[in-house]
This record gives sequence, structure tokens and C-alpha cells, in this order.
Amino acid sequence: MASALEAIDTRLKRMNLGEWLVRRNPLYYGSTRRQMDALLRSPLEERVRWTHARLANVLEAARRTDYGRKVPADQPIEHWPLLSKETLRDNPQAFCAAGSWFAARATTGGTTGTPVSLLRSAAAVVAEQVCRDRMMRALDVDPVEARVAVLRADSIKDPSDRNPPYWKYALGGRQLILSSAHLNAQTLPAFLRELERFRADVLWVHPSMLEVLCRLLMQAQATLRVAGVFASSEVLRPEVWSLARNLLGCAIVDCYGQAERVAYAHAREPHQYFFLPGYAYVELIERERDEEGIYCEVVGTSLWNLAMPLVRYCTGDLIHVLGRPSSEELAQIAYGLRPFHSIVGRSRDVLLAPDARSIIPGLSHIPRGVSHLLRLQIVQESPIRIVLRALTSPAFSKADRERLLHNARRKIPAAASIELQIVDHLERTAGGKTPFVIHAPEVQRALRDAGLQAGAS
Repeated sequence: MASALEAIDTRLKRMNLGEWLVRRNPLYYGSTRRQMDALLRSPLEERVRWTHARLANVLEAARRTDYGRKVPADQPIEHWPLLSKETLRDNPQAFCAAGSWFAARATTGGTTGTPVSLLRSAAAVVAEQVCRDRMMRALDVDPVEARVAVLRADSIKDPSDRNPPYWKYALGGRQLILSSAHLNAQTLPAFLRELERFRADVLWVHPSMLEVLCRLLMQAQATLRVAGVFASSEVLRPEVWSLARNLLGCAIVDCYGQAERVAYAHAREPHQYFFLPGYAYVELIERERDEEGIYCEVVGTSLWNLAMPLVRYCTGDLIHVLGRPSSEELAQIAYGLRPFHSIVGRSRDVLLAPDARSIIPGLSHIPRGVSHLLRLQIVQESPIRIVLRALTSPAFSKADRERLLHNARRKIPAAASIELQIVDHLERTAGGKTPFVIHAPEVQRALRDAGLQAGAS
């Protein structure tokens, strides 16, 4: 008994207070993990039964919101209206349930440039951590003990400051957060020295930055070894997966989710994505089809966030399912028993850095926290000229303008100019879509020369 208590005490010391009280809160973590573990061993019928029992609590909480009161009482979820990002953005308070004082507030720019204010219950925060920890275990590392190097969209310092260090430490030294804005051929040796010194178990990346890192390693004929790669927040293209596996010599887990926390999927091999049962109630609505299969929009309802119970939230993300699946086969996919081929996302949402040797990812951070901004479109005219096209409400103020430009400058080096244009419409593609990022032909060529995909022209 004493040895067991000592082991628990040792693990708690490795976590900081916020990690223990918030993300791995003992009131929720153990039971949530056990429920998800049990569902992974369960047949479809049990997964459906458990999910709908949990869904009843979610709908009860949703009926206590201003939005939910408009839905006739006792209606099953199929009779609830589909919820768009714009509806949530325009009046987020209408989706907050009573008694949610202890929830965590968050904001997201969204992959489409539409800023959304969110509220997450303690149980929802823990459920997300349980899923992430499962991905870490799939890489054969202990999520509490793991040393994690982060190469995502974190702003470490002014992107115009080219002097080292290009990183900072967190979680008592167990996490090394690297500045993606500073990674290029000239700074690569410094990055590699710090990574070697840190001895990372896992590299947590945006897929676009994983590709940049691998191509820089190839050009420099350098090597880097980590136990595993945890990719998320963008589409991980199969060719990048193969490149990273060959160069880094490690296992890779790719995860799909959203800030709204209404669906979670993962893959350990390209084209083998599974939704994680017990995280959300997922509906797959067919939107398009081609000769290979169908494209379904992911519509999700969180099973854990009773503070802001989003019902039938339209993510705008499409998954590709091969063939012509039956309704039963789609149900097996939605409940995590059958894989789907791929996630059709927005991996092109990057900017070319002014030096034309690196990219700037994480652009969805730019609209975050900007009031009265309806939607943002970023146009890169050249490596040193960026135009922000903003659809705004009449209440958009000087303070809102300054916040938007401040956010942009945190991501974009001073060598590039930033122009803000208030517009009454945004550019659309021939297919009717509104891209978040648009690259001029000059930028497209430079991105292609660097081996990266370019956005819409």
C-alpha cells in the first residue's frame, strides 16, 4: 500500500497543478477513461446504446439554453436543426446552459477564419485529455512522463527577431515549445542541437511544420530521431506521412478534432481513420460524390460539454469514404468500428515567409478574440505583402481593428507589410467555396518550388 501511494505521489509531482486539477481532474479522468476503454471493446449495439443514453443528458442541458428552448420538448436529436458556425458565432450566449460558472472559456479563429467564442465544462476538458493521452499511449509513451517537443503555431517571440533562442520550456521542463516562425535552413542546426539536448519522446506538430522540418533535414542531410510523432490540427497528407516515417524512423499518430469538441478521429496508418467512440455523437451527411466514393460532412454533438451543449454542429469538414457505403456501414464508421479513407481539410492555409525559405502556419489564430469580425480572408500578394480582407458588422471599431492587426503582426514578420481592407464580400472559388487563404501566382510558384501546396488563386 505504501509503495502504491509513493508511486501516485511521484506521478503527481511530475504534473503541474493546472495539469492535475484541470486536464486530468481526478473527479472525471479515471471514470471517463474507463468508459471510453470499454466502448472500444464493445460491439455496435452497445456503442449505440451507451451514446444515446449519454445523449439524453446532453439534450436535457441543451433545452436549458436560449437556443434549445426554441426546439419543441422531447424531440429526438434528428428533429433538432443543424447548427452552423455562423449561428454560434453571432450569439454564443444562446448556447450556454445555466449553472456553467466553473466552465473554461476559449476562443478560436476556426479553419475558415470565422472567430467563435466557446465555453467548455470541466468534464469536456478532461475528455479531450483522455483522448490525447490515448494517442500518446499508441506511440508507446506514458502521457504523464513523456517529454514532448511542440512544433505548432505557438508565438514564442517577435517573428522579426532572428536571434536564438527559438524556444521556451513548459510543464516543469517536460515540454519544449519551438517557434515554427523561426525554423529555416539557417536556424535548423540550433533547433537540432536543442532537440538533441532535450531528448524528446514525442514530437507534437502541425502537419505543415512536420513537412517543413523533414524537407530541411533532407536538404541539410541531417538526422533527427524521436520515439513518435503526434500530428493534429491540419491534414497530414500521405506523402508527408511517408516522408516523416522514413526520415524520423518513428511511429506516427494523426488526429482530427475541432475547438468546438464535437468529433474526434485518429489514424495510425494513412487512409485508416477511426472516430473515437464515446467522445461525441457523430452524424455523416453526404455532400458530394465522385467515382471513388462519397464526401460526408462531419456533424457532431459533444457528449461531455454540458456547459455549452452544441447539438448537431456542422463542422464544415468533409471525410472521404470509398465506394457507396450503406447506411449501416456509415453507422459503423460514425461509431468507430469501420475506418474511412481521409479527412478533406485545409492544409493549404499557410503563408510564405518574407525570406521565401519557410512558411507561417497557424493563421487561424489571427481572428481570435476580435469582436464584430464576421469572417476573415488572407491574401498573400507577394512574400512581403499581405492583405487582410475583413467582413465586419457595423459595430467593428478602431479597437477591433487594432486587435486584428496586433494578432496578425504576432504571426507575420515585420519585413512583410500588412494591409487591412474592410470589404462587403469575399473572394470565392469556381466551386463556390470561400478560401481562408489565397496565394498570388508568384507565391504559388515559390511554395511549389519549396515542395508545399499553394492555396486558391
